[in-house]
Amino acid sequence: MDLKNMREQIDGIDEQIVSLFKNRMRIVHDVAEYKRLNNLPVLHTDREQQVLDRVAAMATDPVTGDDLSDYVRFLFTTIMDLSKTQQNNDLTADTRLSRTIHQALEDGRTLPVAPVVACQGVDGAYSSMAARGMFSDGKLRFYQDFSDIFESVKRGECDIGVLPIENSTAGSVNNVYDLMKKYQFHIVRGYRLEVRHCLLAKPGVHFDDITDVYSHTQAISQCHDFLQAHPNIRVHLYSNTAAAARFVSECGDRGVAAIASRECADIYRLNVVLDEIKDAKRNYTRFIAISNKMLITEDANRMSVALTLPHEAGSLYKLITQFAMLELNLTKLESRPLPDTNFEFLFYFDFTGNAANEHIIKLLTRLEQQCDYFAFLGNYRELDSSGAMS
Repeated sequence: MDLKNMREQIDGIDEQIVSLFKNRMRIVHDVAEYKRLNNLPVLHTDREQQVLDRVAAMATDPVTGDDLSDYVRFLFTTIMDLSKTQQNNDLTADTRLSRTIHQALEDGRTLPVAPVVACQGVDGAYSSMAARGMFSDGKLRFYQDFSDIFESVKRGECDIGVLPIENSTAGSVNNVYDLMKKYQFHIVRGYRLEVRHCLLAKPGVHFDDITDVYSHTQAISQCHDFLQAHPNIRVHLYSNTAAAARFVSECGDRGVAAIASRECADIYRLNVVLDEIKDAKRNYTRFIAISNKMLITEDANRMSVALTLPHEAGSLYKLITQFAMLELNLTKLESRPLPDTNFEFLFYFDFTGNAANEHIIKLLTRLEQQCDYFAFLGNYRELDSSGAMS
């Protein structure tokens, strides 16, 4: 038998598989209706195990003698996951989350033009640069800690809060994720800022004069190689890069310097001793704009959710399958261990999509119903510092 004939046989078998699969899914619709009328759950673990055991018992090829049971189990696990997804789609009920999303879509899909924006630190901080990039007409107010930003939005002092969420070198800002979970706020805009760390000192100070450097812990970690190459310089953590620059400008000691942005040199009348001292050639920080009200703009194309999964084999794969079925691109997947648990994790997902798509709303509703913990963090558009939309 030549290759052409073998391919034709495979094509014929594939057509039979598709025809049988369509028949199976039609019956799945009927099963869903029966479960709805009789108030039965979609998941029936015992029934699934019976099916897997039955098909695995038939999995030995009589011609070759190959044991295909593992392959068959995987195949039918996938088929049953698709069946459950279809049943869940048929049975998805109206929930608080779906109502909130629909209300956000109906209320208007624009952000405030000139909001009062809460930022951490002082003027010149990277957060302030991101805030101006997102809200050019916004009025900025500065707070010391990330938690102060959430409180200011909660009290209504500010319309929007801007916070760093992830750095391409140092990773996620876990404290911000923890606060998002605590306050249950929503992401309404994203901003991708290229971070350019400079070594700043008083006018007339040369590099050899510097004995101490001050900066935020994230900036320190992003300039690790530079600082390690100069062990004679003492490193001090400061609340914010711009606040460190202001401290240097007001300090009487001419041996101190700050790691901060070039903008801080202009604001605080400092000299750029060294430019671009970060470890990575391209260093980006993602910022988010948060609101205590869900706002979904028409151009939103990125979603963020947080959830927990059962601590069992295949649970993550089964979840990702649901995204793949809708051809949603996962742009971020990160896990964090949950305290006081036996190696259980909280997962953060970012993926493409707009909540105006009813299939995506059904997916979110399913996840809310299936997961012990589920939080829809927001549907938003992310800009970058060039002005483009990602």
